[in-house]
Amino acid sequence: MSRSTVAVAIALCLTGASACAPTMATQGFQAVDNKPQDIKAGADTRASVLSKLGSPTTSGAFDNNTWYYINQTTEKYVFYTPRVQKRDVVAITFDKADKVVDVKELFLKDGYQIAYDGRETPTRGRELNWLEQLLGNIGRGGGMLPQDYDPGQQRPGTGGGGGGHY
Repeated sequence: MSRSTVAVAIALCLTGASACAPTMATQGFQAVDNKPQDIKAGADTRASVLSKLGSPTTSGAFDNNTWYYINQTTEKYVFYTPRVQKRDVVAITFDKADKVVDVKELFLKDGYQIAYDGRETPTRGRELNWLEQLLGNIGRGGGMLPQDYDPGQQRPGTGGGGGGHY
């Protein structure tokens, strides 16, 4: 074997091995000077939290008195779905006077505890069974022309005069 053949074989092996290395990505809040864990209940206010940490990642959907600073690290191998390796959530709760009441740290293992509101918000209408779906449009007349339809009449959007084309 020549040296060039050995060099090509080694290069292919190294390329194949590097393709198996995971891609790490960090999303969300990145602490620069101050960390969310440095916020103290009773000492800080909404304005001081905003000046120290900046805008929160999100806030409560129905209650704007809780701010969430979320950071997560994901790992992805070539074409697989990314997996969350690390997640840190800091929930800062304010009272009516904008003082910090509570600072909670939640991690990946605590993910089930993150609930913005205990009540459920329905997002879809009533679930229909197959028979109701099949018979649901009977009698509605969808797509049929009215009985007194006259193509010579002026309709909105036809530009005047009468016999507009569709």
